[in-house]
Amino acid sequence: MIYKICTQNEWRHFSAAGEFAGSPDDLRDGFIHLSGPDQVARTAAKFFTGKTDLILLAVDPGRLGDGLRWEGTGSTLYPHFYGLLPIAAVVSTTPLAVGPDGRHILPPELG
Repeated sequence: MIYKICTQNEWRHFSAAGEFAGSPDDLRDGFIHLSGPDQVARTAAKFFTGKTDLILLAVDPGRLGDGLRWEGTGSTLYPHFYGLLPIAAVVSTTPLAVGPDGRHILPPELG
Protein backbone atom coordinates (compact mmCIF):
# COMPACT_ATOMS: atom_id res chain seq x y z
CA MET A 1 0.00 0.00 0.00
CA ILE A 2 0.88 3.65 -0.44
CA TYR A 3 -0.85 6.48 1.40
CA LYS A 4 -2.36 9.93 0.94
CA ILE A 5 -3.09 12.31 3.79
CA CYS A 6 -5.92 14.70 3.01
CA THR A 7 -8.39 16.87 4.86
CA GLN A 8 -11.88 15.63 5.61
CA ASN A 9 -13.22 18.26 3.22
CA GLU A 10 -10.93 17.05 0.42
CA TRP A 11 -12.09 13.48 1.10
CA ARG A 12 -15.76 14.51 0.88
CA HIS A 13 -15.15 16.12 -2.51
CA PHE A 14 -13.08 13.13 -3.65
CA SER A 15 -15.81 10.68 -2.58
CA ALA A 16 -18.52 12.65 -4.36
CA ALA A 17 -16.55 13.17 -7.59
CA GLY A 18 -15.02 9.70 -7.80
CA GLU A 19 -11.59 11.15 -8.54
CA PHE A 20 -9.14 13.54 -6.90
CA ALA A 21 -7.05 16.17 -8.66
CA GLY A 22 -5.11 16.80 -5.46
CA SER A 23 -4.64 19.22 -2.61
CA PRO A 24 -3.47 22.79 -3.23
CA ASP A 25 0.15 21.58 -2.76
CA ASP A 26 -0.41 18.75 -5.27
CA LEU A 27 -1.92 21.13 -7.81
CA ARG A 28 1.00 23.53 -7.35
CA ASP A 29 3.57 20.76 -7.90
CA GLY A 30 1.78 19.04 -10.80
CA PHE A 31 1.37 15.63 -9.17
CA ILE A 32 -0.34 14.02 -6.17
CA HIS A 33 2.04 13.53 -3.25
CA LEU A 34 1.80 10.07 -1.70
CA SER A 35 3.84 8.26 0.94
CA GLY A 36 5.20 4.77 1.34
CA PRO A 37 4.38 2.94 4.58
CA ASP A 38 7.66 4.00 6.16
CA GLN A 39 7.15 7.65 5.13
CA VAL A 40 3.69 8.41 6.54
CA ALA A 41 4.80 9.43 10.05
CA ARG A 42 7.48 11.76 8.66
CA THR A 43 5.03 13.27 6.14
CA ALA A 44 2.39 13.85 8.84
CA ALA A 45 4.92 15.50 11.16
CA LYS A 46 6.50 17.68 8.48
CA PHE A 47 3.43 18.90 6.60
CA PHE A 48 0.38 18.36 8.84
CA THR A 49 1.45 19.22 12.40
CA GLY A 50 -1.43 20.74 14.34
CA LYS A 51 -4.08 19.75 11.80
CA THR A 52 -6.93 17.76 13.31
CA ASP A 53 -9.25 17.24 10.33
CA LEU A 54 -7.21 14.63 8.48
CA ILE A 55 -7.97 11.32 6.79
CA LEU A 56 -5.36 8.74 5.83
CA LEU A 57 -6.17 7.01 2.56
CA ALA A 58 -4.64 3.60 1.84
CA VAL A 59 -4.13 3.41 -1.93
CA ASP A 60 -3.46 0.25 -3.92
CA PRO A 61 -0.57 1.15 -6.24
CA GLY A 62 -1.60 -1.64 -8.61
CA ARG A 63 -4.72 0.34 -9.48
CA LEU A 64 -2.83 3.47 -10.57
CA GLY A 65 -1.21 2.41 -13.82
CA ASP A 66 1.53 4.36 -15.53
CA GLY A 67 0.78 7.59 -13.67
CA LEU A 68 2.57 6.33 -10.56
CA ARG A 69 6.26 7.21 -10.36
CA TRP A 70 8.78 6.92 -7.52
CA GLU A 71 10.79 10.13 -7.51
CA GLY A 72 13.05 12.09 -5.23
CA THR A 73 16.51 13.29 -4.57
CA GLY A 74 19.25 11.17 -3.10
CA SER A 75 18.30 7.73 -1.84
CA THR A 76 14.78 8.60 -0.66
CA LEU A 77 12.09 8.08 -3.27
CA TYR A 78 8.45 9.08 -2.80
CA PRO A 79 5.44 7.86 -4.75
CA HIS A 80 3.99 10.59 -6.96
CA PHE A 81 0.87 10.18 -9.04
CA TYR A 82 0.40 12.11 -12.27
CA GLY A 83 -3.28 12.29 -13.14
CA LEU A 84 -6.61 12.15 -11.38
CA LEU A 85 -6.49 9.72 -8.46
CA PRO A 86 -9.42 7.30 -8.95
CA ILE A 87 -11.64 6.48 -5.97
CA ALA A 88 -11.36 2.80 -6.97
CA ALA A 89 -7.68 2.89 -5.93
CA VAL A 90 -8.58 3.78 -2.32
CA VAL A 91 -8.95 0.56 -0.33
CA SER A 92 -9.46 2.06 3.14
CA THR A 93 -9.66 5.30 5.07
CA THR A 94 -8.63 6.10 8.63
CA PRO A 95 -9.26 9.36 10.51
CA LEU A 96 -5.99 10.69 11.91
CA ALA A 97 -6.46 11.70 15.52
CA VAL A 98 -3.83 13.72 17.35
CA GLY A 99 -2.36 12.23 20.52
CA PRO A 100 -1.48 14.10 23.73
CA ASP A 101 2.08 14.54 22.42
CA GLY A 102 0.75 16.44 19.38
CA ARG A 103 1.64 13.66 16.94
CA HIS A 104 -0.89 11.98 14.69
CA ILE A 105 -1.95 8.50 15.78
CA LEU A 106 -1.24 6.17 12.88
CA PRO A 107 -2.75 2.74 12.27
CA PRO A 108 -0.72 -0.02 13.97
CA GLU A 109 0.64 -1.35 10.67
CA LEU A 110 2.40 2.00 10.13
CA GLY A 111 3.96 2.03 13.59
